[in-house]
Amino acid sequence: MKHLLALATLLFVSVAPVAAIEAGQFGLELNALQQSEAGCRITFLAENRLGSEIGKASFELALFGVEGGIERLVALDFGALPEGKSRVVQFELKQLGCADIGRILINDITACEGSTLTPTACLAALVPSTRTTASFGI
Repeated sequence: MKHLLALATLLFVSVAPVAAIEAGQFGLELNALQQSEAGCRITFLAENRLGSEIGKASFELALFGVEGGIERLVALDFGALPEGKSRVVQFELKQLGCADIGRILINDITACEGSTLTPTACLAALVPSTRTTASFGI
């Protein structure tokens, strides 16, 4: 009986929906990690609900291995993110196995350009989430 309860809990957690992004928030979902011939393809879903367009968004991410050691730091340019719209963005990380990634840390927002936006304001409004087995957050 204990095993069935643990399995039911695990299934509930693994299919739980990602929280909806509300007005004034900036959602960044780690949507997928897919192995490719060159390395690991990382897919994000960005949702800008900040009230104005982001002309350019860039992030510095720290990738940790499954054992907890840092694998590498990467700078990713998400480009423009229109207000009120979701956007899928993919990046290819060469010579990196997806199965080797245990955690992705949003180390910094290096650019968040808009009429009233700053990187600090975007970081404060950021709502990270993941649909992968890798942990993702600030």
